Amino acid sequence: MQEIPILISFLSLCVAVVVGITGIRRNQATDDKKEASEMTTLIVKLENINNGVNEIKSDMRNMRNDIQDLRDRLIIVEQSTKSAHHRLDSFEGKHEKRETSQ
Repeated sequence: MQEIPILISFLSLCVAVVVGITGIRRNQATDDKKEASEMTTLIVKLENINNGVNEIKSDMRNMRNDIQDLRDRLIIVEQSTKSAHHRLDSFEGKHEKRETSQ
């Protein structure tokens, strides 16, 4: 008769262990799904950041090219202005000579 309570206790222990293991596995599966979802979200955000950085790099390259074009144009304008000043100085010099000779 004493064996029945021991058997019931042992069976209860076995059921508790099985339920515990099943719960742990279920929780682990849920945790894995949640972690995978979070990792996917993180990867998508990182890809978006990467795309933004690539866009910024492209814009920077375009800006560098625009600045170089402006530098080249500025050099041409400065040369043209210098040439115009020389012509004006030459013209003023000739004009002053005419006035002094008259």
